[in-house]
Amino acid sequence: MADVFERFGTRCFDDRVMRERLPEAVYENLRKIRDEGMDWDPQVADVVAGAMKDWAIEHGATHYIHWFTPITGTSAGKHDSFFDGARGGEPVIKFSGKLLSKGESDASSFPHGGLRTTFEARGYTAWDPTSPAFVLGTTLYIPTAFCAYNAEALDQKTPLLRSMQALNKQTIRVLRALGDTETLRVRPSVGAEQEYFLIDKDLLDQRLDLKVCGYTLQGAKPPKGQELEDHYYGSVSERVRNFMRELDEELWQIGVPAKTEHNEVAPGQYELASVFADANVALDHNQITMELMRKVALRHGFACLLHEKPFAGVNGSGKHNNWSLDTIDGVNLLKPGPNPVENRPFLLVLCAMIAAVDDYADMIRLSAACPGNDLRLGGNEAPPAIISIFLGDSLTELLNSLADGHAYEMGQRSRLKTGVKSLPHLLQDDNDRNRTSPFAFTGNKFEFRMVGSSQSIGFANTVISAAVADKLRDFADTLESEQGKKSVDAVIAQIIHSVWDAHSKRIFNGNNYSEEWRAEAERRGLSNLSNMVDAAEAFIDEQNIAMFERMKVFSRAECHSRYEVLLDNYAKSMRIAANTLLEMARRSILPAACATLSAMAKTVTRLEGAGKRSEFALGLTDRLATAVDACGTAADALDAALAKLNGEGCAPKQAAAMRDIVWDEMAKLRECCDALELLVPEERWPMPGYSQLLYDV
Repeated sequence: MADVFERFGTRCFDDRVMRERLPEAVYENLRKIRDEGMDWDPQVADVVAGAMKDWAIEHGATHYIHWFTPITGTSAGKHDSFFDGARGGEPVIKFSGKLLSKGESDASSFPHGGLRTTFEARGYTAWDPTSPAFVLGTTLYIPTAFCAYNAEALDQKTPLLRSMQALNKQTIRVLRALGDTETLRVRPSVGAEQEYFLIDKDLLDQRLDLKVCGYTLQGAKPPKGQELEDHYYGSVSERVRNFMRELDEELWQIGVPAKTEHNEVAPGQYELASVFADANVALDHNQITMELMRKVALRHGFACLLHEKPFAGVNGSGKHNNWSLDTIDGVNLLKPGPNPVENRPFLLVLCAMIAAVDDYADMIRLSAACPGNDLRLGGNEAPPAIISIFLGDSLTELLNSLADGHAYEMGQRSRLKTGVKSLPHLLQDDNDRNRTSPFAFTGNKFEFRMVGSSQSIGFANTVISAAVADKLRDFADTLESEQGKKSVDAVIAQIIHSVWDAHSKRIFNGNNYSEEWRAEAERRGLSNLSNMVDAAEAFIDEQNIAMFERMKVFSRAECHSRYEVLLDNYAKSMRIAANTLLEMARRSILPAACATLSAMAKTVTRLEGAGKRSEFALGLTDRLATAVDACGTAADALDAALAKLNGEGCAPKQAAAMRDIVWDEMAKLRECCDALELLVPEERWPMPGYSQLLYDV
């Protein structure tokens, strides 16, 4: 087993490889670009390209890919071979600095929200030297950013890198104002917890909804769901464990530090978490994790479902996004330390986070919006759509006291009294965990629990980093303007008072699932954007556009383009789902129900011909006939609703119509289909039901 760990990173072009294969000056340039924010040096590209090519070929690579994450949140890129023709019958292998640094892609075929037209197709991929390349199979993956001909961002990484740059600049300003002259760089550090479902691949192949949409559009409630809570942290089946082992080994070899895995709450649901990394590297890690989950699952006869709500009636899947802010020297600025009252950087970063989440709450809510998450958020499984912050009692009391100008002393941590003498002595944490909170402080980081399992974490971390940078900019302005007039501690006290006075309404340490909180949130004036269409408006809100432009993260045009892309994606996803449900109802479910009805009617007729009468058989036949008629009527109503829309109108209007009209008609048709499933014999039902899907793993 030791050799498994020894293979960690063996297929990753990381520091170890670069130190060994690159000239010291070239390696040092790359390190400074990554660690100290030095400007790009074009002189290093040719040297790196040669070393990277030789290393990749040694590891079996025949092709390379400029690998990026378009606005859709999926992974993308085209495969090019190292082969560049032949001379004298001998193959020519070529990979230059130009090929490493810059690639070209059709920018008009990816979602762009009007930034491109069909005849303006040129787009560029640019190597991200701060995220290591790796070999997967026979392909060298080169992490890149993707932009249009005029440099507009068309991906998830470019805005994230911009936000990291802004956050570094403003945090360094604050640290300098506090007297720190040594810290060269700070960066957001992110750890993503990825939830997913596994089902038998043969069963997926029998369901059109799973094949086309990735989630079930129909399915009657099974006799057993998650009521017994016996799946969470339970024993992992050997088949699933073998999948997890292979997935771990694949990830470890390419340098992804997969760490924690376990059964989740719902049957057939699991989680994988990775060790923290710089936000842009964490983005790449999570993207390749999702890609490998699907591929490795197939090798074990599974299908991996990353949709937020594959099955009604049981928990859906999220992606908890843990965010902290670290210096290049490894100091976590969100770690309170033994005496947080005197920890100036911690207090200011904490206040910046509170102010950012409050002022840009709608934008943070939007960063976790996707069609699948509309089905998940707000149930007793995921935070509601109301953005609030959990600090815990100790930090809440600390900030409240400091804002009022009162001294505050941290209490001593208690020992847990388990009543068993042989157990270790455990110290109680300062705060409990609040799994109902969308934005929870958990000791030295904030856990953003709302992100959907299928989403890229790039957007959420872009918004968080940009918003916090904007608030740190305000703090830096205040500290610099008051320099020489007031003591630093007096200015910090002024900032804390101002933040607490304006933004403490966003703090809530109670049960976010409760109806009482919804009512209280409304009294506090906090928005409750329950669906993606409403949330999308945040992208074109003037306050948010101004913030993004100040931080140089999104331009006005980029904000409006992404607003269009989000709503266009919502409308198209809903139309695909509606058409899929219609096809299932009309071509599979209704024919099966009608065949069953015909057989039952014949049975009743034969009984009557024999002079016998079965009230049960008559009643069952009547119920089935009524259910068939109801299902046919609901299908016609959904079809008519779709026909009225027929794809005309702008993306916002289409999305609103899908939310207001089609969503309701789909729900009615699903209810009818689910009712039929309970009336039709299992052997006649045309697709696997929930019991098979959830328990045949």
